[in-house]
Amino acid sequence: MSSPTSRTWRRALPTDPATPHLVLVGLPGAGKSTIGRAVATRLARPFVDFDVVIEQREERSIADIFATVGEAHFRACERALTRELAQRSGCVLAPGSGWVTDASNIAALRPPAVLVWLQADPQVVVERLKASHIVRPLLQQGDPLDRVRRLLAARREAFETADVVVDTALQPFDAVVETLVALASRTGPG
Repeated sequence: MSSPTSRTWRRALPTDPATPHLVLVGLPGAGKSTIGRAVATRLARPFVDFDVVIEQREERSIADIFATVGEAHFRACERALTRELAQRSGCVLAPGSGWVTDASNIAALRPPAVLVWLQADPQVVVERLKASHIVRPLLQQGDPLDRVRRLLAARREAFETADVVVDTALQPFDAVVETLVALASRTGPG
């Protein structure tokens, strides 16, 4: 299943309330996009990567959004997208890492959405981010490991509100995908 486009993703979203969204949260590099895409494919559900949708709507990269109009604008885009998705169901969602810190985002989707914290050790996250082809503002200044640790400390309480925690560093990729497919199968059709 390919990534949604700003013009087509909304038409593909189911509205059956018996199939709750599966919302993947965690640090950058925890696997939200990669794992989410694989889970959505296995479940034959739409996958919505918030960053991709926001980049398409804003017609610029997330890094450029942060640099030119700031984080507050990006967070407003996330809230707007969350409100749209609250009118639908049955998707696998991969919001940005900071999405979870806005309690109104979570409240808009839960219940019935199932929130999954894709947990990973900060050192593993930094290694993954360095290997990624995506420009990450997180790695552009200072000590990346220190920045990831501080990010985790700041967001841990919000991550801990998740219904399920899956450690993506301790399990092979396929095992994480299988765990989430099984979870989604227990929480609704799919």
